[in-house]
Amino acid sequence: MKKLIAIGGGVLFSVALAGAASAGVFEEKMGSCLAKHANVRDSAAVVLECTAEGGKLSGCTVVSNSAGGKGFDKAALCVAEVLPIGSKTGVVKVPVRFPGS
Repeated sequence: MKKLIAIGGGVLFSVALAGAASAGVFEEKMGSCLAKHANVRDSAAVVLECTAEGGKLSGCTVVSNSAGGKGFDKAALCVAEVLPIGSKTGVVKVPVRFPGS
């Protein structure tokens, strides 16, 4: 049976999980992913389903996207590359929030 774990998303919670050392890397990646794939002024919520292992996420797919067709799905997949996951393993659902400006 797949183990489903809800991982808190959003910039603040994710940065808190990442710790001070990698917080800057996460923030930079979030900014570059948004600039590349979506409009930073718009807001969206995306849920990914990924495999967590060794502190990293892989094989992510988009489960839901509140702003379809606006590139936030691609931005979330891009951000997933550096999301802090800690010691979680197995299949996880990862909510990613883009607050807009």
